[in-house]
Amino acid sequence: MSDLTQLLRRDLPASIVVFLIAIPLSLGIAAASGAPLLAGLVAAVVGGIVAGALGGAPLQVSGPAAGLTVIVAGAVADFGFAGTAAIVAVAGIVQILLGVSRLGRAALALSPAVVHGMLAGIGLVIALGQVHVLLGGSPQSNAWQNLRELPAQIADHHGMAALLGLLTVAILVLWPRYVKISVLPAALVAVVGVTALAWVLGAEVVRVSLPEEPLAELITPVWPDAPLHEITVAVLTIALVASVESLLSAVAVDRLHDGPRARLNKELVGQGAANMVSGMFGGLPVTGVIVRSSTNVAAGARTRASAILHGVWIAVFVLLCASLLEMIPMAVLAAVLIVVGVRLINLAQIRTYARHRELPTYLVTALGVVFIDLLTGVALGMATAAALILWRLTRCEIRTVQRAPGEWLVIISGTLAFVEAARLSREFGVIPPGEDVEVEMHLDYLDHGAFEAIKHWEEAYRKAGGRVRIREVHDSWFHRATSGRLGGGKSTPRLVGSWSRWQGIDQERRDAMAAGIAEFERSVAPMVRPHLAELARDGQRPEQLFITCADSRLVPNLITASGPGDLFCVRNVGNLVPPHAAPGDASVGAAVEYAVEVLGVTTITVCGHSGCGAVRALMSGAAPPGSSLGDWLALSGVEFTDGEDEARCCIDNVVQQLANLRTYPVVRAAEAAGRLRLAGMFFDIAEARMYEVDPVLNVYRPVHTP
Repeated sequence: MSDLTQLLRRDLPASIVVFLIAIPLSLGIAAASGAPLLAGLVAAVVGGIVAGALGGAPLQVSGPAAGLTVIVAGAVADFGFAGTAAIVAVAGIVQILLGVSRLGRAALALSPAVVHGMLAGIGLVIALGQVHVLLGGSPQSNAWQNLRELPAQIADHHGMAALLGLLTVAILVLWPRYVKISVLPAALVAVVGVTALAWVLGAEVVRVSLPEEPLAELITPVWPDAPLHEITVAVLTIALVASVESLLSAVAVDRLHDGPRARLNKELVGQGAANMVSGMFGGLPVTGVIVRSSTNVAAGARTRASAILHGVWIAVFVLLCASLLEMIPMAVLAAVLIVVGVRLINLAQIRTYARHRELPTYLVTALGVVFIDLLTGVALGMATAAALILWRLTRCEIRTVQRAPGEWLVIISGTLAFVEAARLSREFGVIPPGEDVEVEMHLDYLDHGAFEAIKHWEEAYRKAGGRVRIREVHDSWFHRATSGRLGGGKSTPRLVGSWSRWQGIDQERRDAMAAGIAEFERSVAPMVRPHLAELARDGQRPEQLFITCADSRLVPNLITASGPGDLFCVRNVGNLVPPHAAPGDASVGAAVEYAVEVLGVTTITVCGHSGCGAVRALMSGAAPPGSSLGDWLALSGVEFTDGEDEARCCIDNVVQQLANLRTYPVVRAAEAAGRLRLAGMFFDIAEARMYEVDPVLNVYRPVHTP
């Protein structure tokens, strides 16, 4: 599709839909901020054109945002609107500097629970204030007074304005639920429909008031007559909150489409430029707005042209059709803002934060914003988030269970620090003296104080006649501390370590196989049991036939990070594939035919490895003919290109086995039909690195280049 065709078919219709939503929202946000209504429209025009053209998120639509309403209202009260406009312009310069400094992603380091809690608090403040406007009253100076005066406001007499507002709320809530027409958004239908009804009824209500000549009435910014530190706080607050909201919106919009991803630093520069221009022309602060952006994507936009055009349409409409806007009742705009404010309190987000145990951060931030002020609420939220992190870092689960008479199990999981020493003593104190105790540790950290507490108890318990066995799962903090190496070096996780290694960590020697099975049933089986049960019910559908050596150092599922049901494996000495119909062992041929014809694998991989004993035997002739090993290796058919280079001989062997595979009719037929691919691999044991073998060029290269 050409650029012009895409513009006409996709971006132009989408821009009209977004324009229709932006008009009432921009007017309502300006009214809630205590700013001139024209300031909201200026911000919408500048946000669409400037941020749309210069930003790094092509499908994001910018304009005045409900999330800044409380901040702007406070700035207007403290500095006047002309002073606020100057602050907005300077905040834009700060955003540009942040973007040029490539600090875009740093803004995302702020806890989402704090950001969404802040937006929820702002939404509640907006809704509480605008309810009074809808009911015919005036908003109070803060949320607490709005809440306190609300019962009296509800009980008071209500006129036509309140009925129009309630009808608007009903349309905004019910329209999206029952009508699925993207070109008729609920905000447009509600505002136009109720405004038309008010005109038909001749309702005497307060309506929107705009200057007769908008261009002549643009407010010129004036530097506030206030202490520098107060101005600085206002500038940084607007810059940081606008940046965080814009970047979070850009990230969210990226999830809604498959087009180019947002470039956050460039987006920050674009938002800063928009705020600088908006402030200079007497507009509200600009941010990326998720409501308009998601509508833009849903309406089919493909490029930034949609955002730019929506700003153009707003400018044209304000200049030519301002009289139509002046027909809108203020109660209708209040209703729009009430619904917008309430929707900033997202129940799905609350459930998510509850599941992730971050709800306290969200609630503290939201309540702080509502009942104190925005900056204090955000600061309290960040402090709560930090406290929760510290609590989690020192959190440890300790369970003491009596498995049988005289046998006890103590399970310690998580991070074990010195602050848990007293709790450890209480748990160990439950165990009677002289019994058999197993301490099972699942630790991601163990500090010296906690180690000393366990060690001293262990020594005392042994002296009193008890028996203690320390087992560590996944890591070996206690074992390293016992060896004087706490905090140093790396250990091999139990699930990938050998029997001898992790049994040595447990400080005991047992029958290796029995111990390994017991460890599997204890630690691994509960995790894989649901998946294995599904495979047992549905049968196997492996993706590959993996032919490799029987060498004990080679673990196929480990080196391919695969699990049950992924690989159909054949292992033998030298990873050989005897040619089809060759006399001797037919087990490999049977596996090949079963994998291709019955299981329908799409790939057969032959994987050799460094230090292969079978290849060495072929190189040196150490396996005499007539022996089982000699007769088996004779089936390989390999001829070495360099009899001195062991790695090269291993590669030659893989290439030859791939050629042997193609002697099987089922393999040739599946490969010719495009249903099967043959691959050669070489695993270097010392490097723990896999190489891909090219059988045509007879070379090998890393599968993955770090």
